[in-house]
Amino acid sequence: MKKDIEIAQENEMMPIVEIAKKLGINEGDIDLYGKYKAKVNLRAEDFDDKDGKLILVTAINPTGAGEGKSTVTIGLADGLARLNKSVCACLREPSMGPVFGRKGGATGGGYAQVMPMEDINLHFTGDMHAITACNNLISAVLDNSIYHGNPLNIDPDKVVWPRCLDLNDRTLREITIGQGKKINGIERKDHFCITVATEIMAILCLSRDLEDFRRRVEKCIVAYTFDGKAITVKDLGIAGSLCTLMKDAIKPNLVQTLEHTPVLVHGGPFANIAHGCNSLIATRLAQKLADYVVTEAGFGSDLGAEKFLDIKSRVGGLTPDAIVIVATIRALKYNGGSKEDELAKEDVEALKSGIGNLDKHIDSMSKFNVPLCVAINHFESDSQNEIDFLIDHVQKQGVDVVFADGFMKGGAGMTDLAHEIVKLCKKETHYHPLYDIDAPIKERIETIAKEIYGARSVVYSEEAEKKIDMYKDLSVPVCMAKTPNSLTDDPKILGRPTDFDIHVRDISYSAGAGFLVIYTGNILTMPGLPAHPNAIDIDIIDGKISGLF
Repeated sequence: MKKDIEIAQENEMMPIVEIAKKLGINEGDIDLYGKYKAKVNLRAEDFDDKDGKLILVTAINPTGAGEGKSTVTIGLADGLARLNKSVCACLREPSMGPVFGRKGGATGGGYAQVMPMEDINLHFTGDMHAITACNNLISAVLDNSIYHGNPLNIDPDKVVWPRCLDLNDRTLREITIGQGKKINGIERKDHFCITVATEIMAILCLSRDLEDFRRRVEKCIVAYTFDGKAITVKDLGIAGSLCTLMKDAIKPNLVQTLEHTPVLVHGGPFANIAHGCNSLIATRLAQKLADYVVTEAGFGSDLGAEKFLDIKSRVGGLTPDAIVIVATIRALKYNGGSKEDELAKEDVEALKSGIGNLDKHIDSMSKFNVPLCVAINHFESDSQNEIDFLIDHVQKQGVDVVFADGFMKGGAGMTDLAHEIVKLCKKETHYHPLYDIDAPIKERIETIAKEIYGARSVVYSEEAEKKIDMYKDLSVPVCMAKTPNSLTDDPKILGRPTDFDIHVRDISYSAGAGFLVIYTGNILTMPGLPAHPNAIDIDIIDGKISGLF
């Protein structure tokens, strides 16, 4: 089969103004970024109260290459379009960290892709750059204030706002700034996180409009004074400049699939260190423009889906109508003990050993009382014996299971899943969040750890205990930062483990985003590059990109 980029480059795109018409959007309501990309100027508030059906695509714990949530999301949208349904997909924007690292982008794969894939995976419409600049302007003004007499009485050792970069660079995890001459500023320790882990990204994805963004960003805590008083962005007096930087980035981006189905791509927080969902602005707008909205949440359901259901849906007043759990035979074999370089070989025993991972994700998602099904994302290496076992096992759980073949067949391979979704969306949803935000902080954390991960208990560090006491009066959701490779906080423990503890080492308050971030295990907010990063394989010759995916 051809590479993703080869399939994409052979595809003929429709002008984006024609894609906009499919959603009832006039040319005057979009800002063109060339022929095939556009910013949409409409808001959900511009429409009546009717909302399209909202379908969440999530997955089991993945292999290092991911299990195709974006591919299934895109393919399902194309499948629904083939059933003559009014549909719009909503995706996150790829970070250039994974693009030049190992995992890849977030535009799907095979014959279920979003176009133009090269642009989306690189600079796109500049949103990531705007977020990076917005975050780093706060850092620059903060350090400038300390340098010029420190009128806010900021303790340089208590600055909590990190700088950021949308690339993987482990050397920036811990740094010292202001070294050398006095004119270089006050010397202090600092650190970088990747752009998609910043609070600015979280705020973008949870805001309703630019004014809501302003209100939220002003609340961001950037440092503390010598006597312990919190210093916010409002104290720095730069909210106007930050909103000016974000005036275009706040608008959703309209693109298309290979089969010309409309897609809104906007925002891109990682689900292991942030809340892992596309923007609320894009999702709410899509529900006004289409009868079916298909969206995804990052990594397995223990991370992205839990946060979609406990954070994004709660904040945005969303009611999901259906959940799709993506499973692959290769990931289940991996969770059952198969090595990554042997996943193409038939191994029913490893599949049987790893199937508990899928069972746990089904159990976890059932707790939210939303109709659900399992989609088997098909790989060429799947044997008939493995397929038969998996289908039989899921059916015995009383859950509908559908074969998804979007990667190799596009929308034509997804019509069975599309029919299943139409059926599920006719059922009544009784969605509710998992926990009460007024419950004690430990109860919120432990509810997720026990109900979603299957943990025995939670162990807190001395620092975490101090933070729990500091934030005890905050009635906000909790955003768990945890490895995506395991239901535990140890990436090496696969399958469906039991009798394990979750270790909370630290907690921070994202006041603008409106949640507590709970850091577990050894999770990092700035990834590193592998020994052979994808950046080595990418090239452009005569204007044609190769090696991207």
